[in-house]
Amino acid sequence: MYTSFQVKASELDETFIEGIKAIYKSKNITIIIEEDEDTTEYLLSTEANRKHLSKAIKNAKKGNTTKVDIDKYLKK
Repeated sequence: MYTSFQVKASELDETFIEGIKAIYKSKNITIIIEEDEDTTEYLLSTEANRKHLSKAIKNAKKGNTTKVDIDKYLKK
């Protein structure tokens, strides 16, 4: 069984731990802590991404946009 909980560290309390205990009772479990990366930080993490996003924002502000029919791609 694989279960993922996404919470802020500041929200971890005894209630959370008791909830885990109630779900898994006496089973052996593994707890892995993974820090979530902020999407904005990731997108701005390289010079190439920053330039691409800056250009895209400028184009959007000028009205230079492209309409995409998402349904066309979902019907495959």
